Amino acid sequence: MSLNTVNIMGNLTKDPEIKSTPSGKSVCSMSIANNRIYSKNNQRVTEVSYFDVEVWGPIAENCAKYLKKGSGIIVEGRLKQDRWEKDGKTQSRVRISANTIHFMPKKGEEGGAPQGRGDVNSALDASVDSMRPEDIAWEE
Repeated sequence: MSLNTVNIMGNLTKDPEIKSTPSGKSVCSMSIANNRIYSKNNQRVTEVSYFDVEVWGPIAENCAKYLKKGSGIIVEGRLKQDRWEKDGKTQSRVRISANTIHFMPKKGEEGGAPQGRGDVNSALDASVDSMRPEDIAWEE
């Protein structure tokens, strides 16, 4: 029995990068900053952590299309560890493999990224009720 679940909110530290696998499947890589604010000696302290996020398929395409540096997102997913050999040493990194991406508006902006979410199982769910069907990238 195991459990591997991550829910995190943050802002993109750079524009999303999209690539395609040889089979044509899209993958989008993003990096988010997450702030933890706490009090120490009656002082407000901000601790910033950075996380790499990957998302696959049509949601990856929506992320690349609608998100940019500074965009706020909520990520639901799991931790994934990659391991490889380099110069005889085992290397590794941990990143978040997203199942769902919720798009959040930037402070003070009416437009920009659509609010809503991207769900790997429901790829075109990156819109809200106020969006018109012609505003959504209908690609298959």
